Amino acid sequence: MTTPALLVRRFLADYTRNGPNLVLLAVIPVVFVVVAAPALADAARLLGGTGGGPALETVTAGWAAAFLTGVAMYFQISSARTTDRRLTLAGLSRVRLAGARLTAGAVLALMATLVSVLALTFRGEVDDPWRVTAGTAMFAVVYLGLGAVVGALVPNAVNGTVILMFIWILDVFFGPTLSGSESPALRLLPTHFISLWTVALPSGHGGPDELALSLGWVLASLALALWVITRITTTGRTRRAGRTGPVSQLLTGLRMGWRDWRRTPVLWLLLALVPAVFILLSDAITPHGHTPVVLREAGAKVTTMVDPAEIHAGTMAPVAVASLAALVGIFIVLDARAADRRLTLAGQRPAVLLTTRLTMVLAAAAVATAVSLAVTATVFDASNWGVYIGGNALLAVTYALIGVLLGPIFGRVSGTFMAFLIPFLDLAIGQSPMLRGEPAPWATWLPGYGGTRVMIDGALTGGFDESASLAIGLGWIALLLLASTVLLRGIAGSPVLKRPSKAHSAHA
Repeated sequence: MTTPALLVRRFLADYTRNGPNLVLLAVIPVVFVVVAAPALADAARLLGGTGGGPALETVTAGWAAAFLTGVAMYFQISSARTTDRRLTLAGLSRVRLAGARLTAGAVLALMATLVSVLALTFRGEVDDPWRVTAGTAMFAVVYLGLGAVVGALVPNAVNGTVILMFIWILDVFFGPTLSGSESPALRLLPTHFISLWTVALPSGHGGPDELALSLGWVLASLALALWVITRITTTGRTRRAGRTGPVSQLLTGLRMGWRDWRRTPVLWLLLALVPAVFILLSDAITPHGHTPVVLREAGAKVTTMVDPAEIHAGTMAPVAVASLAALVGIFIVLDARAADRRLTLAGQRPAVLLTTRLTMVLAAAAVATAVSLAVTATVFDASNWGVYIGGNALLAVTYALIGVLLGPIFGRVSGTFMAFLIPFLDLAIGQSPMLRGEPAPWATWLPGYGGTRVMIDGALTGGFDESASLAIGLGWIALLLLASTVLLRGIAGSPVLKRPSKAHSAHA
């Protein structure tokens, strides 16, 4: 077997070693194409998207393939920087190494494309299957390149995944099939022209046709990825590591966590920028109209007609904050797992470690919540700001704790998928007042139900009539906090894996 073929085989084996990765490779296309497509089609009709519902339902296959490929390729590159550098130092050509990485990504893109198109076919007959398959493949390849570029340039997992998901969400929610906006700036989105070509709709922008522009994006993303990967280098830094009281240990742990965050200012920028962009763009693109929303007044349910243009920005804040809080929870716990085990062996109290990690996670969620609410206040006027802020905070804490659980259970790649998938299904689909007057019965069992009902009550009514929903939200937090405590204590108490001794290695 040739060296490139062997490398591709090992790269793919590394991806498939984690079982949830393969499971989500099938689950995510089903969620987008089968489960979420009808609700997104309703949103497209509300927002004036090009082509209406059928076009959007078709292009969901491309969105799923792009999301899967982009995240998988990000971790292919970012988590192997040291290994790749050692391979090049051992004599392997940088171009051959980068080509092997991109080839492995292409195989993942092909798998994501096939599963997504099969899910689309399962929903019903596809008018032009070859065109849809080719368009879905272009979605995947463009995000293969984007995932590789972000992975090469942004090694920090929180920063990198947030940047990649930020690009993807902008691309989806402000693309031509979901948004009716005609702003020329939105034509720069990576799959703007691919979306139009996939559903056979003319852009009307003039210049080259949609296929030529789509192929241009495909080639440019691959070329940029190849160029960036061949030029990255990884340098190692060696960090130097009495038992004190719990207060002193807690303060030291928080100080070390704060010092680590100061080294990644991009994290703070993203926690502020991502919610702000989505809130302001949601307010800018939503047309005026009428949609029913079920509220509770004086203990009774009432249906009120509201203008979606006036409430969309207010309902986008918790969706952005929940995804960010879950991502931060995942990577803070995963990045500190080995260190926490060693600190426990050195005498650090498990309760102090638990408090430190949860405090850092909740602090990041608080920053994202505060910024999103400050931006929301510029375009949305809640009827009861205290209740509205409380509902958003409830959702932020809930999803921060969910992130703490997702990381150790699913790992980095699958955990990132889940950090987006769960709040997307829960808050953006199940609880959203933009799609239905009140949550569907299945949505009442999801963790975002209580916080969302409190948030909507504060947004649209002057009083507070959602005591039961508040109790449900607090119950979810108590349950998640208990589960997080058990999981983190288990991590801190598990043994540290030691390298085999030289004598043992020689004997083996």
